[in-house]
Amino acid sequence: MLLPKKVKYRKSQKGRNTRRQKESRGTELSFGSYGLKSLEEKWITSRELEAAYRAIGRCLQKEGKSWMRVFPDKPITKRPPEVTMGGGKGAVEYYVVPVKPGRILFEIDGISPEKAKEAFRLASSKLSIKTKIVQRES
Repeated sequence: MLLPKKVKYRKSQKGRNTRRQKESRGTELSFGSYGLKSLEEKWITSRELEAAYRAIGRCLQKEGKSWMRVFPDKPITKRPPEVTMGGGKGAVEYYVVPVKPGRILFEIDGISPEKAKEAFRLASSKLSIKTKIVQRES
C-alpha cells in the first residue's frame, strides 16, 4: 500500500470541515491527454488508490503511460475496541488523501480514447467518490 517514507509528525489532526469548496490546485491536465477528475469531497484511502492504479495498469498492459496525481500522506489513527477514555491518541491505522471536487486523480497518455475510457471506468469503480473523465483540448 501507499504510505509516506518519512513524516515530520506521526499523527495529525482531522482538519476543518470545508464543504462545497472547489479545489484550486491540480485541476488541469499536466502530463497526459486523458484524466480522471473527482466530483465529490472525501478522504480517499491508500487501498482505494492502489486498487485503482493497478486497474488502470492492467487495462493499459504495456502501451501508454499513466500518472497518479495524488498521494495519501494524511495519517488516520484509531483506538482499539473497548478501550476506556484517556490514554492518548490511537495508533496510525491507515493513510488518506483529502480530495475536493475538481482534483485530477489519474492521467493517461499514449492510448486510444476508447481504451482510456475503459481504464478510467475500471479505476472509478474502485474509488468511493463520483468521478468524470476529462480530455485535453487540442
